Amino acid sequence: MKRYIAIALGLLAGGAAFAQQSTDPNRIGIDTAQQNLQEISIDKFEHDSYWRGVISPDDGFINARLFEGTPALQSDDNPNGKAPIPEEEGLNRPDDHVLGVRVDFLHRGNISFYLYPRRPIPIEGITKTISVWTVGRNYNHTLKILIQDFFGRQFELEVGKLNFQGWKKLTVAIPPQPLIGKAGIVQRDYHYTNSSHQLGIKVVGFRVDCDPAETAGTYYLYLDDLRAVTDLFAENNRDPDDMADAW
Repeated sequence: MKRYIAIALGLLAGGAAFAQQSTDPNRIGIDTAQQNLQEISIDKFEHDSYWRGVISPDDGFINARLFEGTPALQSDDNPNGKAPIPEEEGLNRPDDHVLGVRVDFLHRGNISFYLYPRRPIPIEGITKTISVWTVGRNYNHTLKILIQDFFGRQFELEVGKLNFQGWKKLTVAIPPQPLIGKAGIVQRDYHYTNSSHQLGIKVVGFRVDCDPAETAGTYYLYLDDLRAVTDLFAENNRDPDDMADAW
């Protein structure tokens, strides 16, 4: 009996350890013998009017615009700050603004609002995790990201609760693609490996599901530096002599 209890406790401990490391890109969806993981910037929210807010007119009003500002950078005194991407050094990419969203609710209830870019934003390679810096104003609302897979199907993934003060980096893991079948989020079709087919996923937008108890008055949300950790091995090792299925 003691032996069975020890085995059960061991399995529970292992499961807990895996859950705690579920956003570690080195342990997510390892479906190739080799990986070339790299953190890349998807959008720094520097283009005015690129993102628009949508809410039902029966539920309230929404306004999305850019503001000057940025999360504090990582330093010895602030180890949890925003870390630069080494590959971007010397590129002089602007990073001076954040996306601000204001929602004025008309009533309490199960209300959701959306943020959409002008067009879906593709992520190069096979995405392991997506992160975004967020100011949630300590509301019990839930931020979700809307993505589109290889076949154009749309999915939503929960990024995290917005019940915190100040800037916080929220990260969500992309579920691994099943080896057999086409269920779930598919990032590549192994029948197609040439450059005429875009691997990976696209970011379609964000959705915020509001806590009914906190849908009164005005709510403010800020987003900055949408990034992904992606596996670029397949992108960097395409067969240059392959045929393109574009006819």
